[in-house]
This record gives sequence, structure tokens and C-alpha cells, in this order.
Amino acid sequence: MVPWLYLAPALVVLGGLLVYPIYQLGLISFFAYTQAQVSGGEPTTFQGFGNYSELFSDSQFWQVLLATVVFAAACVVSTLAVGCALAVLLTRVRAVPRLALMLAALGAWATPAITGSTVWLLLFDPDFGPVNRILGLGDHSWTYGRFSAFFLVLLEVVWCSFPFVMVTVYAGIRSVPAEVLEAAALDGASQWRIWRSVLAPMLRPILVVVTIQSVIWDFKVFTQIYVMTNGGGIAGQNLVLNVYAYQKAFASSQYSLGSAIGIVMLLILLAVTLVYLRLLRKQGEEL
Repeated sequence: MVPWLYLAPALVVLGGLLVYPIYQLGLISFFAYTQAQVSGGEPTTFQGFGNYSELFSDSQFWQVLLATVVFAAACVVSTLAVGCALAVLLTRVRAVPRLALMLAALGAWATPAITGSTVWLLLFDPDFGPVNRILGLGDHSWTYGRFSAFFLVLLEVVWCSFPFVMVTVYAGIRSVPAEVLEAAALDGASQWRIWRSVLAPMLRPILVVVTIQSVIWDFKVFTQIYVMTNGGGIAGQNLVLNVYAYQKAFASSQYSLGSAIGIVMLLILLAVTLVYLRLLRKQGEEL
């Protein structure tokens, strides 16, 4: 009973900041709630699962969901690869280069998403951007094609996300006894083998945390897509679920459909997290 008393203040704050908004989101998703209801012109009517039926019967929703899953997976894998590689690099360089890399990474991490997105757009601008000049691509537009636009957004997402992975994994590597790494090196293990057979298993709880965090962040990307593709790209070719929900709720004033998309996203993220944790517990990992 005593531990719950200590946790009570935090639980009250979390209830106000998380539980109540989620409750309201779910409640709106079961009603007909458009601009007519907001303005008081029409009464709010209970729809049951009607909004979800309409959503699931929309082929665009499934296309956007598939694009979101693939894009988020690519972002997570790329972020983890870059972050872990740089974390290992930090353990191999001297103090001054390590400090410079840490400061540069933290600068990218601290940059607001809208600012970073604007800077990346300028770098890849077809008329004035230095990237096209260096690569000799002329006036190539990176945001015109669907895949090139997603790739450009992926670069920006990885750029602003890898510092969290890098710093967290670097702290974990530093906690590994030096004798273990020295023994592996004396046995002739390569750097890749040391990472795969020694560091990765020992850092698994940390890798679980950064993976789940990355999945949550990258699955609900909004600002980068909205800014860099001008609201979802040409004819909505670069829509992800968060931007799709925004368009339904605010551009089309279909607040109930936007809420339904939000609930679907929440359930997907909960399912992914629970399945991942369940698999780890079956392997005997303590988190």
C-alpha cells in the first residue's frame, strides 16, 4: 500500500495528461462530430462503430497505413543503425573529437522539428540547395517523387533522432566492464563480432527501450511530413496516419474520423510494444 501512496501524485498527473485526453478521443470517435455539431447547428448523435466502419472501408486509409508502417520501420532501423554505430565510434576516438561529435549530435537533437525540416528543404532545394550542385543533379526536385520525398523526410527524421540512441547506447557501453571487451579482442574477435556477440546481448534492455521509443516517435511523425511534403505530397502520395488524421479532423472538419484514426494508431502502438515485451520476457530478459 505504501508504494502506491508514493506513486499517487505521479499517477494523478499522468491521469490528467494521458488518460482523460485518450478517453475524450475515444468518446468523440463514437459520435457524429463535425463542424455542424461544433457550431451547435446539429445535435451530436451516437454512431457506435460507424466511424470505424467508414474508416476501414476507405481504401485510402489502408494505403496510408501501409505507407506509415513501411516508413516508420525504415526510420527505426536507420536510426538504430546510425545511433549504435556512432556510439561505438565514441568509444574509439579521443576526448576532443568525442566532445565535438556529442555537441553536434545534441545540437541536432535540440533543434525543433519544424526548423530542422526547413533547413533540410533548403539543403535539397532544386534551385538554391547545395546538395544538387554537389551531386550534379541540376534542378532535380526531391519532393516531387513519392519515394524521393519519403527518403528526404527519412534523412531528416534520422538526423534528429539518432542522438538519443547514440547517447543512450554509449552510456550502456561505458557500463560494460573493460575486461570483457579486452578478452573478446584477445580472442581475435572483430569489432563487428564484439558488437554482435558481446555488446548487443549485454545492452539488450537498453536497446529495447530505444527501439520502443523510436517506434513510437517514428510511427507518429507529423511535422517533418507536413512541412517537407507540403501537407502530404502531391495528391496525398506522402501521407502518413498522423497527417491523414489531421486532414480528416481539421481540413475536412470530420473530427470523429480524425479521432478514430488516433485510436487506431494508439492500439497499433500498444500492440507492437506489448508483443515486443512479451517476446523479450519469453527469452528471459529483465527490463
